[in-house]
Amino acid sequence: MNLAISLEDLKLIRKKLKAENKKVVFTNGCFDLIHAGHVDYLSKAKALGDVLIVGLNTDDSVKKIKGNKRPILKENERAFILSNLKPVDHVVFFEEDTPKKLISELIPDILVKGADWDLEKIVGRDIVEKNGGEVKTIEFVNDQSTSRIIELIVSRYSK
Repeated sequence: MNLAISLEDLKLIRKKLKAENKKVVFTNGCFDLIHAGHVDYLSKAKALGDVLIVGLNTDDSVKKIKGNKRPILKENERAFILSNLKPVDHVVFFEEDTPKKLISELIPDILVKGADWDLEKIVGRDIVEKNGGEVKTIEFVNDQSTSRIIELIVSRYSK
């Protein structure tokens, strides 16, 4: 069910896209329990270029960030869902705490994070800008989050 691509394969694709003058957009996240906010964000990210690559936290890295009860969905399921969303062209896993290594290997034209991130704190910003790329943030249109969905489910069904 896993539809993530290896970093080595993705580097070959990236090289080809660069030769074709295609703008590559990169974003990353846990993407646990895909919701409308995720889809809106990914659609806006894709609109910034030609190809959207999503760096997806592995299960182990999600646990480090979100705690032992997360992720809800395993990495292969999350990769399958993401790779089947219209705006997403490629999904690649990363184990590290941040996608810095991934960004340095791919050198996207545009690096995107949510507007809740301060531009100065976006991991990989230095790499992208040093190579002539741009770093952008995207406003969230709704107040949706996986954590809020989990809280809602727990509150409704724990009585």
